[in-house]
Amino acid sequence: MEYLFDPRPQPWLPIVGEDKVYPVGRIFCVGRNYAAHATEMGSEVDREQPFYFTKSCHHLARSGSMLRYPKTTRDYHHEVEFVVALDGPVSRGSEMDAVLGYAVGLDMTRRDLQAEAKKTARPWDMGKDSEGSAVIGAITRGSRFGEVTDQRIALTVNGELRQEGMLSDMIWSVVPLIQHLSGLYSLKAGDVIMTGTPSGVGPTVPGDVLYGTVDGCAPVELTLTAR
Repeated sequence: MEYLFDPRPQPWLPIVGEDKVYPVGRIFCVGRNYAAHATEMGSEVDREQPFYFTKSCHHLARSGSMLRYPKTTRDYHHEVEFVVALDGPVSRGSEMDAVLGYAVGLDMTRRDLQAEAKKTARPWDMGKDSEGSAVIGAITRGSRFGEVTDQRIALTVNGELRQEGMLSDMIWSVVPLIQHLSGLYSLKAGDVIMTGTPSGVGPTVPGDVLYGTVDGCAPVELTLTAR
């Protein structure tokens, strides 16, 4: 078999302190996983079950990227997120055995396109799944990070604090998310889960420097350049 053209390169993320890198397969994103964020977006919190959207792995950008501000939006929002990276299949009752580690991510959102989709009850894809919309930092192994409890998650833009919360604020924490999502998909190594964002999301402009942190993780940084 011969490809008609060269396939796209395999997207990957670095692992803190290691030479080997983590090949990313699928990117799952959790919606409205912080009550305060759901409120600021004018939505109700669904405490019966989480819901998801996805991003193409080819829309992944690594920390330190300099990306053009998209031409297709006038309202490009930042959303800082705690990211879970899996390195194996999920077994019921042993969900944490499938977790390689954690990272900090930015779910960059064309909010105006998302809002228009909501008005017409259409999918969010054009608002959420665009080039460079999943910016993720280096993965910290779970053995180094420790238990997911009340670590602080935060985002600054040009040094100004925009978002802040605690991982304990998540409506659905890591194990319940993996349990639920594994009932919808056969999760495996290379799958990452962006677990939602705390309140304080807002617009960005060309020239902005975004810096996201979670206690115990390597940070994520993004610079938006001119259109």
